[in-house]
Amino acid sequence: MKSQTPVAQAAPDLSVPEPRKGLRGHPWLTLFSVAIGVMMVALDGTIVAIANPAIQADLKASLADVQWITNGYLLALAVSLITAGKLGDRFGHRQTFLIGVVGFALASGAIGLSSEVSLVITFRVLQGIFGALLMPAALGLLRASFPAEKLNMAIGIWGMVIGASTAGGPIVGGLLVEHVNWQSVFFINVPVGVLALVLGLVILKDHRAVNAPRSFDIPGIVLLSGAMFCLIWALIKAGEWGWGDAKTLGFLAAAVVVFAAFAVLETKVREPLIPLRMFRSVPLTAGTILMVLMAFAFMGGLFFVTFYLQNVHGLSPVDSGLHLLPLTAMMIVGSPAAGALITKFGPRVPLVGGMVFTAVAMFGMTTLSTSTGTLTMSLWFALLGLGLAPVMVGATEVIVGNAPLELSGVAGGLQQAAMQVGGSLGTAVLGAVMSSKVSSDFAGNWTEAGLPGAPDPALKAAAEVGVVPPQVAQAPGMTPQIVDRISTAVHDTFVSGMGLAFTVACAVAVVAAVVALFTKRGANAEAGAGVGHI
Repeated sequence: MKSQTPVAQAAPDLSVPEPRKGLRGHPWLTLFSVAIGVMMVALDGTIVAIANPAIQADLKASLADVQWITNGYLLALAVSLITAGKLGDRFGHRQTFLIGVVGFALASGAIGLSSEVSLVITFRVLQGIFGALLMPAALGLLRASFPAEKLNMAIGIWGMVIGASTAGGPIVGGLLVEHVNWQSVFFINVPVGVLALVLGLVILKDHRAVNAPRSFDIPGIVLLSGAMFCLIWALIKAGEWGWGDAKTLGFLAAAVVVFAAFAVLETKVREPLIPLRMFRSVPLTAGTILMVLMAFAFMGGLFFVTFYLQNVHGLSPVDSGLHLLPLTAMMIVGSPAAGALITKFGPRVPLVGGMVFTAVAMFGMTTLSTSTGTLTMSLWFALLGLGLAPVMVGATEVIVGNAPLELSGVAGGLQQAAMQVGGSLGTAVLGAVMSSKVSSDFAGNWTEAGLPGAPDPALKAAAEVGVVPPQVAQAPGMTPQIVDRISTAVHDTFVSGMGLAFTVACAVAVVAAVVALFTKRGANAEAGAGVGHI
């Protein structure tokens, strides 16, 4: 039976509750408590990349195994997010958050104790599932705890924690791997998880809307999970298989078919997993699209920056992370400020402005070369962070604030899923752009460097990540001068490919700025802060 309740309807009682006394349910203490758990998950998204080479060497893992350490986590997280948000709406966000914290910390500890790469991959999948429980529940708790006039500031600080943790992952991971061991990258989550659990037990208050869902849409969960798996898997493997390969096209086609079947099903069940009436809200739909486009430009572009810093400029992982501090700092400063601006003026102007800044930063990064200095890099990184901050905050508020309170967990899962899809899509598409540009430019750069004959295909593949394999210097008849010329050809080719990738990212950011024009303040934001709860 179709639901006819329009998305713009809020809970009938819009009064703001009296300020809470004591620890339990205190809004700002709630924010602090969930931020600890969110930090743990966000940090793990980037910290593990630094540990992968050490894991590979210690456990004698293959390249495919190492890729699965990342892909298994990403798949589990992306597939589970919306379902996890529904669990929070049904059983309470406090319980869901605490289960996510405990499970994530235990899975992390188990990875550190693992002596086989298969166990590492298994527990990484579990990490993704428990991380999916934790993230939408955190947003649901914030939505229910803060009055509308303070929600944007809270989401701003929440976004600051995610941005700082994501960008700080390479620094923390580099220090731990370099001075302790790769296991410490995972063991660090155990004390953080214990702290988040203790704070959660003492501070968090259970919030459930009066009309919270009472049943589960099991067929919908199966279809949505299958569709998300097919989509993310196709994006992950497109670089290896090729975009025109039958397997890539097959998984993409399967994703479209299963998403269509899911949409049809959701119109026929009494309590759907994602009520399609949510998308009657133009701002919510625009916010979701904006989150995908923002993540496409940001995560897809940032993927190449790490290779640029480490392989072209020869920086260590720790030094690379330090070079990204301007981006991190601007996200830390900009997110709470963006929350205040959005509260005062609404999300539209800050969102449009943020995506314009992001587009300008991406355009500026097309000028990065093998000789670009730290000051110039820092300028563009800082501008990127300043542009991303209001988008992270504003798009989240638009999605969560325009959803009914009883669907705040689903909305939180939708926001996180949009980020995961956008990031995967950006990495895959911009990777294909990079590969195409490398293929067209490498032979010319090889000749310009004064190198004879045709380049080795293996070197062309190396140019896609900007690194010269160590065995090149050990080849018979190789001299330092020839190695330098090969390095010049490889680095110039990488930089030209990266420039084109950033050009595409800039264009996507411009489209996102147009989409941001359709956003507005959450129509249901007033229903938070304890109103209509049981």
